[in-house]
Amino acid sequence: MARKPAAGAKPRSSVTKKKAPARGKGASGATEHADLPFALPQVTAAEKRRAAELLKALEEHYPTAHCELNFKSPHELLIATILSAQTTDAAVNRATPALFARFPTPADYAAATPEEIEPYIRSLGFFRMKAKAIHASMKEVVERFGGEVPRTMEELLSLRGVARKTANVVLGNAYGLNYGIPVDTHVERLSQRLGLVPDGTPVAKIEQKLMALFPREKWCTVSHMIIWHGRRACTARCPGGGIGKCSGHPICRKFGVACECRKK
Repeated sequence: MARKPAAGAKPRSSVTKKKAPARGKGASGATEHADLPFALPQVTAAEKRRAAELLKALEEHYPTAHCELNFKSPHELLIATILSAQTTDAAVNRATPALFARFPTPADYAAATPEEIEPYIRSLGFFRMKAKAIHASMKEVVERFGGEVPRTMEELLSLRGVARKTANVVLGNAYGLNYGIPVDTHVERLSQRLGLVPDGTPVAKIEQKLMALFPREKWCTVSHMIIWHGRRACTARCPGGGIGKCSGHPICRKFGVACECRKK
């Protein structure tokens, strides 16, 4: 179910008013994106129009799309997202109630040991590695950030077990801040099937291209909607029964120009 940002966590605008130097003719939103650590790729007007049409279709089909990890605070979301690596959200949601009850605050994790965390997440893949990451990250949250999960990309990336996808999930869903687009396996797969990026594009380049195509205020929501489409319609295995047998979903029919499920 949808989760609101934790009490007291005030969403702040991620759009800086500081003027940025021009990034060249055709660059995407140079001033709007001046606070990003990289320049976004150039996109054509036709690509932007197509992305806008896709966004409208996604909003029509998935108006309630949201993060499907259960959490009540930023640190719970951070932990759940670390746990979700190579594991389904449903599996994480089955494990976290007991984990969160046993360790209510970051300080509780910091005071424990990885071995004490392990029994609560043993049902998940790579649980020993994840227990170490959770313990280390919560210890840093306590010692370096006063017990509060940081609100910047740079600070989040300094925590153990946190890469850009995890940081984007936390910033977008706990704090309402858009510094990037979470690219999971669904977003990676559908970005290629829907012709947004060429087949084989690296995850980092997928994120940057999507950031250039879609409005910044929609970045987190776009990820949720694509994920929902990937889970409910355009699954990893061609849902119609094999290559050449697309599910026939309206979004797939109109935008799935590079989908292997449509090839005969």
